[in-house]
This record gives sequence, structure tokens and C-alpha cells, in this order.
Amino acid sequence: MLEEALLSAAAAGGIAVVEAAGTEAWTGLRQAIAGWFGRGNEQRAQAELERLDQTASALEASDADATDRVRIRQEAIWQARIEATLESLDEAERDQAADELTTLLAQHTPHSGVSAGQDGLAVGGNVNIQAEGGSIAAGVIHGGAQIGRPPVPDPSQG
Repeated sequence: MLEEALLSAAAAGGIAVVEAAGTEAWTGLRQAIAGWFGRGNEQRAQAELERLDQTASALEASDADATDRVRIRQEAIWQARIEATLESLDEAERDQAADELTTLLAQHTPHSGVSAGQDGLAVGGNVNIQAEGGSIAAGVIHGGAQIGRPPVPDPSQG
């Protein structure tokens, strides 16, 4: 059984793979993760590149209703693969591999968090804002909002 720090590193790896797929970070992370799994064995690294490409394809092909389910499944798959790899190593190799994984994740994943200015809206994932039947929908409204006919101006206002 892996200690908690190693399980956290494995979970972070699974999340990083899924979050990077289809982004600018994908190419670098894809190569680094494959190299980490390959540990100097080019055939093993190539096999991991193919698995990573399958993950990216699965995420890209998922429809809107299945996206969350596919993401969760792919994160779990990669977390389990990382855990199994760490478990297969002796203690010294395991510690070194975990350090290497942590370093490569830090190098190849975005460090910027989601933030918004005063009265702003920050979203770390997908957002769907929708209005139906004469309603109002918005992420942020500054000022008032009214549904219906505007009031008739006072005759003194022209």
C-alpha cells in the first residue's frame, strides 16, 4: 500500500493528464509522462504515448452529457496506472520516481489559478448560462435588470 503522499502524487498525475488533454500544455506533459513511465525504455514510453493519445481522443469524442463521466474515468485510469508503477518499484526507486513525477507536473501544468476582479465571475471549468421564457441569464449583472415593458417616462422628462 502506498503512503498518502504517493497517493496524492498519483491523483495529481491523473488529474493533470486529463486537464492538459487538448490544451497547449498537452504536448509537453504527454512527452514527460510517457518518459516517466518509460524510465529509459523507449518501447515502454512509446506504448504510454499511445495510451495518452487514446485518453485525449476519448475526451475529445465525449459528448456534453458524458464529458464529466469520461473525465472522471480517465483520471481514475491514470491515477491507477501511476499507483501501480510506484508500487512496482523498491522504496528508493519509488521515492525518486515520486519526486520526478512531482517535478514534471510542476513544469508542465499551468500554475495560474482561476480568479476574478471585484464583482467578477471566475470559472475553473465549463459554465452554461441560459435564459428561457422571457427570463434573464447572466454571469454578472452590474446595475439593475428588469423584465417586461419599461416604465413610461414622466411627461416632464420629455
